Amino acid sequence: MTHPHARKNRSYSRIVQPDGRFNVTRVGLFNPPWRDIYHLMLTMSWPLFFLTVSAFYLVANVLFACAYLIGSDNIANATPNSFLDAFFFSVQTMASIGYGAMYPQTVYANIVVTIEALSGLMILAAATGLMFARFSRPTARVLFSGVAIITSYDGRPTLMFRAANQRRNRILEANVQLTLVHSTTTQEGQFMRRFTNLPLVRSHSPIFALSWTVMHVITEGSPLFNQNITDLEAREAELIVTLTGLDETLSQTIHSRHSYMPHELAWDHQFVDVFTQRSGGNLAIDYAQFHNIYPVGDQSLAAKK
Repeated sequence: MTHPHARKNRSYSRIVQPDGRFNVTRVGLFNPPWRDIYHLMLTMSWPLFFLTVSAFYLVANVLFACAYLIGSDNIANATPNSFLDAFFFSVQTMASIGYGAMYPQTVYANIVVTIEALSGLMILAAATGLMFARFSRPTARVLFSGVAIITSYDGRPTLMFRAANQRRNRILEANVQLTLVHSTTTQEGQFMRRFTNLPLVRSHSPIFALSWTVMHVITEGSPLFNQNITDLEAREAELIVTLTGLDETLSQTIHSRHSYMPHELAWDHQFVDVFTQRSGGNLAIDYAQFHNIYPVGDQSLAAKK
């Protein structure tokens, strides 16, 4: 048995991946996928979803085709013992096509047709429900800056990163939360991963439409006070961002998340301004400059990037 305080060869990588997924491997938990098939079908990728539904459809028709082949002369106008004829008859029955060229001519075949017709209705209903659930599931298209910066703002060191709404609508009552995840050891010598919420200058926005610069002032009470990249890497630190709000179009709550590792923090840098004034007074935002930064005091680099 491993001692609970033991910490040998333990290292932590990014918990939240750039695509928003959690990079955590669960071991010692018996939870086969088929025990939560609905959640699995909703969370798998679209190509895998279509492949799974297609495979299930083909397997079902193969099984019913084998059932029709039991005995003889179950299907009129079908070639005796022809698997292809039995398979295509199964496809016609399950999809309620009914071309009329082949039809059941025995009591046994009619019983199988009845079972397959009922199964076809259930499969169609389940597939339709899954498709609708996948299409109707609310998703957020929030863009986070590739790096976070630590610079002086109003004379105080401040952590900043940017978020942008990539859709042409508004996110109402948007809320953002910033959490520092880091390793620590208690006075009893027990290793723990701690989650510390960092207070923000503004954590709520009634209308999030274009860009939002999120800021945390690094005071003496902040866990980032007097910290550099070496200190944060030694603590196995990670900054996790969660953003929630109400999608104006869908009228549903959406959420997005992102994370920053120590090497994705830039000290004494500024973000390139993404807003420009066009002729006629129109305001424009340049997302091509969204991730760009430049050293403090070097405005020439800001213009070049």
